[in-house]
Amino acid sequence: MDKLIYTAMSGAKSLFDRQAAVAHNLANATSTGYRAEENRLRAVPVRSDALPTRVFAIDASVAIDFSPGPLMQTGRSLDVAVQGQGWIALAMPDGTEAYTRNGNLEVSVNGLLQTRNGIPVQGDGGPISIPPDNAITIGNDGIVSIKQSSGAQNVVSQVGTIKLVNPPEADLVRGPDGHFRLRGGGTAEVDPNVQLAGGFLEGSNVNAVDQMVSMISLARQFDAQMRLLSHAEQNDRAAAQLLATR
Repeated sequence: MDKLIYTAMSGAKSLFDRQAAVAHNLANATSTGYRAEENRLRAVPVRSDALPTRVFAIDASVAIDFSPGPLMQTGRSLDVAVQGQGWIALAMPDGTEAYTRNGNLEVSVNGLLQTRNGIPVQGDGGPISIPPDNAITIGNDGIVSIKQSSGAQNVVSQVGTIKLVNPPEADLVRGPDGHFRLRGGGTAEVDPNVQLAGGFLEGSNVNAVDQMVSMISLARQFDAQMRLLSHAEQNDRAAAQLLATR
């Protein structure tokens, strides 16, 4: 069998992985705080003196686009968006810390400030507890304040501060749950320069038009690799027929 099938198949497999990444981006084009990803490929020459022009395509890395998404005004007191660079820290069930840009928060039945997925927001002293029957206000610096809905309504109390961090982007990796963590574990330090915008949510930074164009281009490249495999099969059959006639 012609060695063409190995080089063509390496290209087809890598293109298939890139198509999966683009499809994942398109599926999250409307997800709050989502960061687009891209599978980067690298050409590796085949170690052969006879075939110096042949190369394999392999996955080099998964790149994340950390550019901010558009801010969408909601007017909801528990909706916050990170302005510019930075992350909201989450207290994961396994005791570790994760980071998100999705500021669509809520209060659980147990009074904990958490994400819509039920993950508590990390405060300055652990998860933030919200007493019942209180109006909640989240400041630009992450301070969570409450005001009683009845009784002494003019009394404002601070119940905690959302941990806001801004670690180097190169140190962040996306987990299977979509949240980011520090490469190698650990926790990031609080960054007082990170600011929140109350009553806003950050949209996905996926450009749907660019992703659709990429999907079409990748589909055509994948078809080209499949045609090479078909040509290799035809060449193999022709060679077998020539040998059979001798």
